Amino acid sequence: MKIKDLPKIERPREKLIAKGAENLKDSELLAILLRTGKTGKNVIEIASQILTKHSKKRLLQMTYEDLLKIGGIDSAKATTLLAAFELSKRAIEVNDTNLPTIVTSKDVVAQLTELRHNKKEHFIALYLNARNQLVHKETISIGTLNANLVHPREVFEPAIRHSAANIIVAHNHPSGDPKPSEDDLEITKRLTEAGKIMGVELLDHVIIATNSVFSFKDEKLL
Repeated sequence: MKIKDLPKIERPREKLIAKGAENLKDSELLAILLRTGKTGKNVIEIASQILTKHSKKRLLQMTYEDLLKIGGIDSAKATTLLAAFELSKRAIEVNDTNLPTIVTSKDVVAQLTELRHNKKEHFIALYLNARNQLVHKETISIGTLNANLVHPREVFEPAIRHSAANIIVAHNHPSGDPKPSEDDLEITKRLTEAGKIMGVELLDHVIIATNSVFSFKDEKLL
């Protein structure tokens, strides 16, 4: 049965107007966001099927790519859902306390304390969401760094995979001197330029030594 064949009071939009959003079923609320069904199934049926397979909490955690894998959700529907979910979370100030917030260079060091004593250089990227919460951490390179070894492709591929809004990179100097080398400066420049193209901002590059730290952001180099 098509939505237009239902009595007006049973159609999700009309029911919301008449009775208020709080009186709609979960499937009816989702149906309003999805707007349309597909051949052979109306939008309420699609919404019900989605909620049978995926909890509301799981839906809130889904990425654009995750949503596209669900039958009945195309690009337009996926973007509408993501926008609605994010606005809702921001309105009620939802904050996943399991995700550390990274704002300062001290926050970066707190996530990478093991770097202080590594005998080889480790280049690590921290991937953040729009609220600067750490969603993923990945080691990009181990060994003596140069601008050729740290390629923007390896740094930004995980950013796309984890839907990161921003990134922070860091590496250690086993020598104990955190002052950036020419290669460090070149790497930072290349990643900054790549980030502008990718739409994922490089917020900082932190160099960690045994007893000191150098932050490109703190030193106004970013």
